Amino acid sequence: MQRVNAGVLDVAYREVGPPDGPPAVLLHGFPYDVHAFDAVAERLAAAGVRCLIPYLRGYGPTRFRDPATPRSGEQAALGADLLAFLDALGVERAVLAGYDWGGRAACVAAALWPERARGLVSCGVGYNIQNIPASGLPAAPEAEHRLWYQYYLHGERGRAGLAANRDAFCRLLWRLWSPSWDFDAATFERTAKSFDTPDFVDVVVHSYRHRFGLVAGDPTFEDIEARLADQPTIAAPSVVLLGADDGVSPPPAIDVDARHFTGPYRREIVAGVGHNFPQEAPDAFAQAVLALL
Repeated sequence: MQRVNAGVLDVAYREVGPPDGPPAVLLHGFPYDVHAFDAVAERLAAAGVRCLIPYLRGYGPTRFRDPATPRSGEQAALGADLLAFLDALGVERAVLAGYDWGGRAACVAAALWPERARGLVSCGVGYNIQNIPASGLPAAPEAEHRLWYQYYLHGERGRAGLAANRDAFCRLLWRLWSPSWDFDAATFERTAKSFDTPDFVDVVVHSYRHRFGLVAGDPTFEDIEARLADQPTIAAPSVVLLGADDGVSPPPAIDVDARHFTGPYRREIVAGVGHNFPQEAPDAFAQAVLALL
């Protein structure tokens, strides 16, 4: 485990592979952590890739440097954190690869700072930039049903429930979102330690309220959020990986995200894989990163 001061965060991260290898930043989602990439990093390191795997804000040993910093979980904050992490480590360009929140950070950075993205791997949702101005438009009932956890966190009962039952809550999401993944108790417990932090609940709740326009964002990121509201395109070579068994974001038959990508682009749906793509299908994830290198 290593640490670096990056923007508003003291970021804890793992580094695996040769320090002079081409860099890839591997970014976990909610509710997961860096262990999602254990097998992926092993494969990439063997191929000569320098893997940088940070704990996102609110997770594990990563901490806010100033107690007064808003505990925002908004997409602009995640993208800015990634940019600050690259700057702090002196990484000019890297493959940005992630899923869920991590995929969102990667997409934001690739869209707004294209010179920093050698390539993009995005899982679960291909174009993972929220259209917050349109967040009030209803989705199909089945899609709304899958978002129950987000609506639960919109109220104070949900906040209290996450604070009191964070392990049980997150374990339930693992089961619902990856119905074909037979993870054991030790696998979950290894990651669940990353939820026992002073900022986890605040960051998570803010994320799921901000994306629906229910709370204000951190003023620091107003300009970034304004740019994201325009739904900027992504020019970096991109691979989108979708799990056929994803219980929260099942892949649509029609590729509705392709229009957001202007560079080389490939979309793949992988059978027998749920939401936690890198941990469930490390070979496919690693191959996607290597294809961009």
